[in-house]
Amino acid sequence: MEPQMFVKWLHVLSSTILFGTGIGIAFFMLMAHRTRDPKVIASVAGMVVVADFVFTATAGVVQPVTGAILMGMMELTFAPWIVAALSLFVFVGACWIPVVFIQMRMKRLAEQAVADGAGLPPEYDRLYRIWVILGCPAFVAMVAIFYLMLAQPALWGHAG
Repeated sequence: MEPQMFVKWLHVLSSTILFGTGIGIAFFMLMAHRTRDPKVIASVAGMVVVADFVFTATAGVVQPVTGAILMGMMELTFAPWIVAALSLFVFVGACWIPVVFIQMRMKRLAEQAVADGAGLPPEYDRLYRIWVILGCPAFVAMVAIFYLMLAQPALWGHAG
């Protein structure tokens, strides 16, 4: 495999991991939240945080690195679509970082509820609402990044 194709493959693979992990985490957190069972929520939130650090953080680092390498290899300049994609990527990161801390706090609150034999405290519900408020626009931004990339025929070997 030629170097440019390998870097492009890494870039696409890491974007897939980033997007897929985000959707998976959102799904499992939503399903855990719907149970209202602090034990389930604590367990799922713990796994979600690990997945965020192992997969999301790794892919989040690989993305700009491979993107920069591809820009150099393909002699791309900071065209408006690249600036837009980078801006959206930064926006997604700005949403994701607090989400990770929120998930950690939600886990601790659920663990405390289990230890106390109590229900989830109001703070948990407040954090969950913020988690959703941050997650929804981040998801839309990721979809927009995919659109921006796919709308560039020159990236995919087509004249245009």
